[in-house]
Amino acid sequence: MADGSTHPAAKFDHPHTTAKGEKRAWVPMTGLDTLWLNSGTLCNIACEHCYIESTPTNDRLIYLSFDHALPYLDEAKEMGTREIGITGGEPFMNSDMLDIINAALDRGFEVLVLTNAMKPMMRPRVMAGLQAITGERRDRLTLRVSMDHYTEELHDEERGEGSFARAMEGIKWIGEQGFDLAIAGRTIFGEDEAEAREGYRQTMKSVGVDLDVADTKKLVLFAEMRPNDDPPEITTACWGILNKKPSDIMCANSRMVVHRKGAEEPVVLSCTLLAYDERFEMGRTLKEASKPVSLNHPWCATFCVLGGSSCS
Repeated sequence: MADGSTHPAAKFDHPHTTAKGEKRAWVPMTGLDTLWLNSGTLCNIACEHCYIESTPTNDRLIYLSFDHALPYLDEAKEMGTREIGITGGEPFMNSDMLDIINAALDRGFEVLVLTNAMKPMMRPRVMAGLQAITGERRDRLTLRVSMDHYTEELHDEERGEGSFARAMEGIKWIGEQGFDLAIAGRTIFGEDEAEAREGYRQTMKSVGVDLDVADTKKLVLFAEMRPNDDPPEITTACWGILNKKPSDIMCANSRMVVHRKGAEEPVVLSCTLLAYDERFEMGRTLKEASKPVSLNHPWCATFCVLGGSSCS
């Protein structure tokens, strides 16, 4: 998979018109609330269903360096951005990550780091670096841990044997250190949402973490995406039918910086989901990337519009 699917060739292809000839929905940018920095696609594990295909060997997106990240942080500051999100891959495999986090905090941003809370985060150097973040700077840092399911069996089915136990060690450490913790779960298992939230509450409680599972920012349950997704295309008429607005969609207020393997410089993408589809490259700078986005990818429908999900 490379952000592709097996839907008919004409579907989702044209930026302005659907396969049925209807006017495709598009999203204007309302402002850059969240800037995402992709640390690189290398990860310490290979999940069964990873939308960005992160593995211990996938370096299609190379590590984002401190020197490359800094100008984007400065430009985001000028644009009034509230939050810096850091995703991967596993961000803590990037040796520049602590410096990038500190630079973002120094500029007054809220910082959200997505991690699997396993070995890369639990290295002594990383733990010491995180512990050195104190006071109001720590108050602006959130570590969001990916937990595919609240049971060991189903979590390990996605992430590999032993992943659950190692992640729970990391979550326990985060709780003991007093960091702001969030959990990202998945809806792949088709269970009742209330049941899932209670399951996560009990699992977190087992390691001494009191997680407010009713808070959708503390426990995020993401809509699922698959390479063979074949959802309906989103037209301009859908906004009224679905009672949604373009400003509800995450590409209205966020962008992501990636550094492709072999490229001299990073590039800005429309969102966190479409890392390999060059149709969604928006420019080299954040200002250049402040353009409308046509919703001509299946995941625009599955995850964002119909799924109602957002990575922030």
